[in-house]
Amino acid sequence: MQLPDLRIAGWRPTKDTLHLYAQIVGKMRLAATPPRNHWWHAPLYVDVRGLTTGTLRRGGASFAISFDLVDQELVVRTIGGASRSFALADGLSVAEFDGRLHAALADLGVDVEIDERPFGVPAFTTPFREDTEHASWDREAVVRFHRALDWASSVMEEFSGRFVGKQSPVQLFWQSFDLSLTRFSGRPGLSLDDVVNREAYTHEVILFGFWMGGDETFPDASFYAFMQPSPVGWRETSIAGGQWTKIGLTVLPWETVRAAPDPRALVLAFLQSAYEAAAGCAGWDLPALASAGHPVQ
Repeated sequence: MQLPDLRIAGWRPTKDTLHLYAQIVGKMRLAATPPRNHWWHAPLYVDVRGLTTGTLRRGGASFAISFDLVDQELVVRTIGGASRSFALADGLSVAEFDGRLHAALADLGVDVEIDERPFGVPAFTTPFREDTEHASWDREAVVRFHRALDWASSVMEEFSGRFVGKQSPVQLFWQSFDLSLTRFSGRPGLSLDDVVNREAYTHEVILFGFWMGGDETFPDASFYAFMQPSPVGWRETSIAGGQWTKIGLTVLPWETVRAAPDPRALVLAFLQSAYEAAAGCAGWDLPALASAGHPVQ
């Protein structure tokens, strides 16, 4: 299939609005899910319709919140079969989205109290309930995003099957709005002051992801890889298809992937090359961590 155009200039207002919607839903998941290591109770998950929280629980009731990016609506469903939904459309501000979602949850008896402020993005400073600025929804851009998200997730899932050590699911972190996959060596990680990064980097990790773009480091959508703590020599290695950024990430631009004769092979080569370089510099036992059932082609 022809991969869709995700250059930020073509959908920045919609991307920012959806990012803020996702922060609201993600905070609800965080509040209605038991804590897990490395903040694995916080992300959203890709499914065939878009993005979902998976099962949440409140007051003895089970429910889920989903972005249906096919019919382009927000849907809440309960274990008892009840549901509420509303359309995602141009003009629906973050403030109105927040109010409608809380109303839907309250109507179903499962409302969730959250900190009504954006997190982790310097450009987002207005509390959700006051944000009438972000209200863009380009339906065609959302279709392109959904197709790219589904494709990128499928490639990262394939890559994840090559590793038998501890690793995360492929999941979307709503703070930075990126798909993420993390592999662990089991060795101690960084000792950091802030609670978010301290929990994320308790152990040595190699992180891989697909980011939607939006800042100076790599403004357009890209696959990426980095390691924490960063081992000696890692930033001097050559990564298949990769470009090094000034903050120590290696990235593979989505536009490069789109133009490749075999996009899937290119992304898998990039991810595998980054893994082997980082793990090799850090002294991981690569043969012991390789899956016999899913060998590298």
